[in-house]
Amino acid sequence: MATAKKNDFVEIKYTGTSQGNVFDSNIEEDLKKINTREKPRKTIVMIGQGMLVKGFDSALEEKEMGKEYEVKVGVKDGFGERKRELVKTIPLKIFTEKKITPYPGLVLAMDDALAKVITVSGARVITDFNNPLSGKELNYKFTITRKVEDEKEKAETLFDFLVRFVPPEIEVNDKVIVRGVKEMGFFMNAIKDRFKELMGKELVFEERKDKEDKKNEKEEHVHGPDCKHEHKD
Repeated sequence: MATAKKNDFVEIKYTGTSQGNVFDSNIEEDLKKINTREKPRKTIVMIGQGMLVKGFDSALEEKEMGKEYEVKVGVKDGFGERKRELVKTIPLKIFTEKKITPYPGLVLAMDDALAKVITVSGARVITDFNNPLSGKELNYKFTITRKVEDEKEKAETLFDFLVRFVPPEIEVNDKVIVRGVKEMGFFMNAIKDRFKELMGKELVFEERKDKEDKKNEKEEHVHGPDCKHEHKD
């Protein structure tokens, strides 16, 4: 039976629990336990590249395809220890200025991170910026359903990991060519070295012309830039 190796691209089915509660899954019946309306999404990862928490990532190595496994992940190899310095006291006016009424249990985005309100006392709000799973042991049940061989699927996986979106126009041959609006080129340029290291193929960006540019280009091709029509009397 084939086994998964480091740097293989594999598709997995999994459910993560902590203290008996599901916190993440791509299996529909388990996902419903999180009180979310999200639909299960296909999960493809490159083993050993940090696409999962360390303990789960390393557990995928040398596992057989199609067989269910279970792994316990300690705090160090999960989301890390809780840090006291991430529990902060914030003036209430910071919230009220943004028309937010804080209350214990409220989770909101602050300073590019998720924060949970612990207590509200007078003009002070004690807020926790620790990951909700920090300081906790984790348990994962998982099955590696297949090894991914398709080069375009691999490229899409890396885009999702490196820039959190998948370009709509991708061509894969000896290179990976991405076509899109000019602004997309900034993101492609930022990841091209890392992408080549992981994919083994050069990443090339080609700016996609808008419809008006394409129309003008087509007219010039048909008539020529200096073409003049003759009219007979």
